Amino acid sequence: MNRFCIAAVLLCLSLTSVAQSWPGAKPITMIVPYTAGGNVDFGARLIAEKLRASLKQSVLVENVPGAGGVIGVAKTVQAPADGYTILMGADSPISIARFVTPATVKYDSLRDLAPVGMVNAAPMMIVARPGLPANDLAGLIALARSQPGKLSYATSGVGTVLHLAMERVKQQAGIDVVHVPYKGGAQIITDLIGNQIDLAMLVSVSAMPHVKAGKLKTFGVTSAKLMASAPDIPALAESPELKGFWDCVGVYCGKHPGSQYCQMP
Repeated sequence: MNRFCIAAVLLCLSLTSVAQSWPGAKPITMIVPYTAGGNVDFGARLIAEKLRASLKQSVLVENVPGAGGVIGVAKTVQAPADGYTILMGADSPISIARFVTPATVKYDSLRDLAPVGMVNAAPMMIVARPGLPANDLAGLIALARSQPGKLSYATSGVGTVLHLAMERVKQQAGIDVVHVPYKGGAQIITDLIGNQIDLAMLVSVSAMPHVKAGKLKTFGVTSAKLMASAPDIPALAESPELKGFWDCVGVYCGKHPGSQYCQMP
């Protein structure tokens, strides 16, 4: 299910036949394929705390960023298949990267990883630095068209669902903005607030607190309709400039619009 409409976070482990003595005395390592402070890292640390309490076992969170999450996934796959290495993954390095950057992906996620469960799924959001001279999507598109190749946008890496979604925005809106890949969302937000980069496509969970605090501008979300938690933020698909964006971008959601994954609150 390659869904560009939402960003999904999944808990996986290297394929293994776990011994009956598991977890034993050996600490469990949870690999996060992005930098600390981002959406995936935040979820990992919450789950690690719950695992510690439930298993009465040490659970260490290790951030292994790079290549849009591919390096962290590769390290998980290369770890001994004994149940002591867990991955807090995302749809981008697990299911999308091999199609976008096949030369960098040396693993087969279907063969080498065992899914444990879905952690969360959330729509994405176009956000901007506070000083950007545009206040809505129409203004942003007009600004980008007047300065082709001058504006920059950040994502957590090449081939991520965030990158693909923003490239689709560019294609449909007919604009030229330059992609700047980062290793994680925390540094993107810092640089946006500091006016070091113009735009970003981020998971709404990460961006929303800063939008509500007035530190970032936002131009819309990738959900099919308005989010109940932020009804004042427009859905890109409902805008004249990106009408039908949801259907064009969401491969899975376009085929299954009634799915619970497509009807995000």
